[in-house]
Amino acid sequence: MREAVLRSYRQAGLARLYAASALACLVAFGVTVVPAVAQQVTDLAPKVPSGSQMLLAADTLVYDNDNQTVTAVGGVQIDYGGNRLVAQRVEYNRKTKRLVASGNVQVVNADGTKVYSDHVDLTDDFADGFANALRVETVDKAYFAAESAERMGGVLTTFHNGVYTACEPCEDKPDKAPTWRVKARKIIWNGEKKTVRFENANFEFFGFPLAYLPAFEIADPTVKRKSGFLIPSIGYNSDLGYNVKVPYYFALSPTYDLTATGTGYSKQGFLGEAEWRQRFNNGQYSIKVAGINQQDPGAFIDTAGFPATNGHNVNSGAQGDPNKFRGMMGTQGQFAINPRWDFGWNILLQTDKNFSRTYSIQDYGDVIHRSEVYLTGLNDRNYFDVRAIHFDVQENPLSDDPSARSGQQPWVLPSLDYAYIPDVAVAGGQLSINVNARAIRRDSVDQGYETPYDSTTPTVRVPGIQGDSGRLTAEAEWKRTFTTEDGLVLTPLLALRGDASYLNASSASLAAINNMATTLNVSDDMRSSLARYMATAGLEVRWPLLFSAANSSHVLEPMAQVFVRPSEQYVGGLAIPNEDAQSLVFDATTLFEEDKFSGYDRIEGGTRANVGFRYTGSYDNGWSTNGLFGQSYQLAGRNSFDAPDLVNVGAYSGLQTSSSDYVGLIGLNSPNGFSGSVSGRFDEQTFEVRRAELKAAYSGLPISLSAKYAFIQAQPLYGFTTDRHEVTLGASTHVAEAWRVFGTGTYDLQSNLLVKDGVGFAYNDSCFTYLMTFSQTRDLTTREVSQNIGFNLSFRTLGDFGSSQSSVDTIQ
Repeated sequence: MREAVLRSYRQAGLARLYAASALACLVAFGVTVVPAVAQQVTDLAPKVPSGSQMLLAADTLVYDNDNQTVTAVGGVQIDYGGNRLVAQRVEYNRKTKRLVASGNVQVVNADGTKVYSDHVDLTDDFADGFANALRVETVDKAYFAAESAERMGGVLTTFHNGVYTACEPCEDKPDKAPTWRVKARKIIWNGEKKTVRFENANFEFFGFPLAYLPAFEIADPTVKRKSGFLIPSIGYNSDLGYNVKVPYYFALSPTYDLTATGTGYSKQGFLGEAEWRQRFNNGQYSIKVAGINQQDPGAFIDTAGFPATNGHNVNSGAQGDPNKFRGMMGTQGQFAINPRWDFGWNILLQTDKNFSRTYSIQDYGDVIHRSEVYLTGLNDRNYFDVRAIHFDVQENPLSDDPSARSGQQPWVLPSLDYAYIPDVAVAGGQLSINVNARAIRRDSVDQGYETPYDSTTPTVRVPGIQGDSGRLTAEAEWKRTFTTEDGLVLTPLLALRGDASYLNASSASLAAINNMATTLNVSDDMRSSLARYMATAGLEVRWPLLFSAANSSHVLEPMAQVFVRPSEQYVGGLAIPNEDAQSLVFDATTLFEEDKFSGYDRIEGGTRANVGFRYTGSYDNGWSTNGLFGQSYQLAGRNSFDAPDLVNVGAYSGLQTSSSDYVGLIGLNSPNGFSGSVSGRFDEQTFEVRRAELKAAYSGLPISLSAKYAFIQAQPLYGFTTDRHEVTLGASTHVAEAWRVFGTGTYDLQSNLLVKDGVGFAYNDSCFTYLMTFSQTRDLTTREVSQNIGFNLSFRTLGDFGSSQSSVDTIQ
């Protein structure tokens, strides 16, 4: 009886009983004891959908009424609700209520977990049982094995001479020891306490015992969260010394928890951290606090009494009076009001400018941290965003240093953006509407003294005005695309924009503006309020031309744009502040921008034409090339980029003349991993290089390389009185199958200084990652060196040990 579907009530009941028992037995012994795989096991028996039909296949099915046994022999296979049991023999004894499966017993659970055993003996209530030569392979490739296992009282399951690993066995050498594994004399799973305990355990690494652990305990897989110590970490910093970080996790509730962390620094003492996290149905929030009573705050101050310039200042008070206690409080949160609206915040408060950066407080250690509260809505073609913002600059200078950036940062109260695109065509084209508003308050005037290369020459700029200012902008744009029979693509454009703004500047700001006006020999006509508009009529013409050769195809696309506008209002003097349009880079990527200013405070005016061509090529051998080259022309009206403002945004841009500098870009990619590009800006008369960037990279085995060269011509009005040249090189090579060595360095050619460098080596396979890095950074002014060591061990399913991040940007 090779294929037998049991139809009688009695036979079906018996078969279901021993089939479900056999499946549950193996699941009980295997799945529930893998300590690193969080599987939900709420019942020892496998979950079976209601109404499932059981299919039994066996060579022989024997009913022994005298001994009250039912036995399936020979190629037994039981399928029930997505679970499958395979064995040579399965016997159920109704008298003793025991079930025995033997002979290459294998269970494939519905979730894909595979369980193997030679022999299983279990009571039908699963309270007591025994299994020989048990092996488990989970869906995510975690492996467990034991010589034998026994279950007692329905609570305790004990595995004798057990092994656990998350490393896949080697296909060529299946008997080879995995990268790591845990061997234990006993592994005891307590179903009541929800714990797994390892006794007399050894942690083996590449087959060699690395650590002996007399006993340790972890939460069992049915528990997603459990209080206890987390993986510790170690690190080193030249200012702080060596450190050891030990976190402890408190699982207080399914919806909230607390993590307390203690870090000991060899130079500065004990740092305490605590993070509270709480989750709701529609969002979550967290609160983090940290503090330290520094044992040697003077280590951050140089011999002149000023803070060290390696980015780790601790002095937020008077000179020579460093803080001993330092601390911070930060909070983050995000909540969905409904499917279309989100509300959230990210706020940092600290005793001085850069406490969080100095001590690498997670989520708060960036050089510039943006504290904000926001409300965002998104629906189809509508977008709304309003937020209050403050920029926390974690820098090293003293608070009363004129070049300090932290005290010059504004409060943005608020910033608003709204965008709307109707879902119906308007006159056959697309209409878009945008609204932007912002209100700013600054407590200290920013006079642009930051001069990285020449500290004796202050810049003539006023990037930020002390006082209050605000602006409201609304604009509408319509465009439509036509394509002629010859392939000519025409895109007409119409746009209208209006602005209204106010300014309440302090006397210090007005004095700084007057000084700048005198230096630049321009008028000082700063307005307390103003209204302005800009109307634009434009046309873009493109003609893509396809050329095909025997082994390649090429697309050459001549392109021209004309934008007719009145001159920008209130230019020619220092009449309006510039808060959000201070960055201007004219290159090949911005050649065909309608307005090349980066923000709303400046508007490109006058009639301008942008002319150039784009090229792409592809070859049968897998190579591809691309290029762009062109120039911009001021045809009529006042050139906005030749009009001074408070930050000299148009100076050195290459757009300040009626014929702009030339801009170009050439790039190529190969199928063997090589890529490169060259981009630059060239003087419109002499073709002298004003700005350039060269990139090259190769990615392959066993080596990967990258190189970058950047050049920017001198910009005295910005404080850069000399040319800037910088080279960055990186390399990575695989010295063995899983071992890699890498390094990177950045050299400033103008200052003849290696700004930063680092080396490291790493091991990486399917279950283990090792990383060790060493890096150095040097201050451009003082040339002081700061050193960092990064170290990390990561065992899949067990956790990480070491520093939280690498100190070197690695190349894969």
